Amino acid sequence: MKRMTAETRGALHADTLDLDAYLGRIAYSGPLQPVPAVLEAIHLAHTTHIPFENLDILLKRPIRLDLASLQAKLVTGGRGGYCFEQNLLFSAVLQRLGFSVTQLAARVLYQSRRKLPRTHILLRVDVDGATWLADVGFGLEGLLLPVPFGSGREARQFAWTYRAVEADGEWILQSLRNDSWMNLYSFTLEPCLAVDFEPANHYTATHPDSRFVRTLTVQLPTPDVRTMLRNREFIQDRGTTVTRRELANDDELLAVLAETFGLRFPAGTRFGYREDA
Repeated sequence: MKRMTAETRGALHADTLDLDAYLGRIAYSGPLQPVPAVLEAIHLAHTTHIPFENLDILLKRPIRLDLASLQAKLVTGGRGGYCFEQNLLFSAVLQRLGFSVTQLAARVLYQSRRKLPRTHILLRVDVDGATWLADVGFGLEGLLLPVPFGSGREARQFAWTYRAVEADGEWILQSLRNDSWMNLYSFTLEPCLAVDFEPANHYTATHPDSRFVRTLTVQLPTPDVRTMLRNREFIQDRGTTVTRRELANDDELLAVLAETFGLRFPAGTRFGYREDA
């Protein structure tokens, strides 16, 4: 009997993906060959159609990372999710299409003054002799397109620019903002399996110090504008200008979730975020 390796298990896992349903969810009908142009096109379609959001955490619902649960929520359920959900689903999609994918763990640096645990997942994708960093689940200043992996190589993505630089044995993904490079997260190239993210997912979804437990976060970017909710603050970031307004109440919040992000909840739903977070 052939020995089942971690890579084999990952491939079999991806075989259970309903690819047609996923492609319908992201409104993608283009080619599917494992080439850089397809990687870029599907990455952009995913980020602009599946919102980054933590609403189930605030509703005290468990965050499950098995592929069946991810498909039920993000694909057929029309919902979004946060990094583990988004990038594990995207990893399965890329594997199904024949891309070589390595899951990596990262330490978030964005707007943090203290050392945080590795609570983010990103993907290394090797195709046609080149390496790319793919990440459809960072939110905030996150990628719209994959970034070519090379030290200091800048990648312009519409109004935003990124680069990955090496420092002290780690790599750091940075975003250019107001002529200054801002650190988003640091990572190493050590491969991880999906099971490696279960403890981090539990921490992020349940620990009282986790920002996702305290703060409502919903985001959906387009090439022109990143639209975000932080609790009841409605934000639109166009790269050079940022506008903000405060929603009147939780009923308006539900209306914005439905009309702007396609996230529909029953009337009277209330999310357990902290007003002062």
